[in-house]
Amino acid sequence: MEYKTIEQLNETIVRCRACPRLVVWRESVAKIKRRQYADFEYWGKAVPGFGNQNARLLIVGLAPAAHGANRTGRMFTGDRSGDWLYNALCTFGFANQPLSTGRDDGLELQDCYITAAVRCAPPANKPSGDEFEHCRPYLLQELQLLENVRVIIALGKIAFDSVISCLKILGWKEFSKKPQFKHGNKVKIKENLYLLASYHPSQQNTFTGKLTRRMFLSVFKKAKTLLI
Repeated sequence: MEYKTIEQLNETIVRCRACPRLVVWRESVAKIKRRQYADFEYWGKAVPGFGNQNARLLIVGLAPAAHGANRTGRMFTGDRSGDWLYNALCTFGFANQPLSTGRDDGLELQDCYITAAVRCAPPANKPSGDEFEHCRPYLLQELQLLENVRVIIALGKIAFDSVISCLKILGWKEFSKKPQFKHGNKVKIKENLYLLASYHPSQQNTFTGKLTRRMFLSVFKKAKTLLI
């Protein structure tokens, strides 16, 4: 099914129950909750994209965090990864504030839209191949509807590979050799459209020093430069 607007697409995403394993997991997490969020009413559904529909910058993550976006209902909201992402976006003028705690926190994105390869929180943060396939049409639709996008930042190798797959399906780019996922790598897709690779700002990467603030900000600085 093709959608004429992002709003129509997002309504479908929120209602999606295509992956039984993910539906059971996201809803069980929403019922059991984490102790510190015992009084919080969890979202517990598929999470739609968020941001400016005329955006030139598109951020693609892996999937909602169980107690982050699955709790708050907004991508990268309410967890440590989001703290890193929105701090970077605010630093370079893509967000009006550096923190994202809930859908009513006043956060606004400027020239930026955020989405993910998979829309439901997966057990152990590992979606199956079938689950990626079920969600791929949503990312394909976003790439077509967000007509002004000039830079895509993929957060993590899985998101990077998902974007590459979508580009092939859309016929936007045929690669003689699959682009290498390397932090800071820039891939030209077509005139005025680039894909940038970044390590995911997960605690596994940030706590170990695999991803530093300086490294992360360098990707957004590169994106900002490409949009000038």
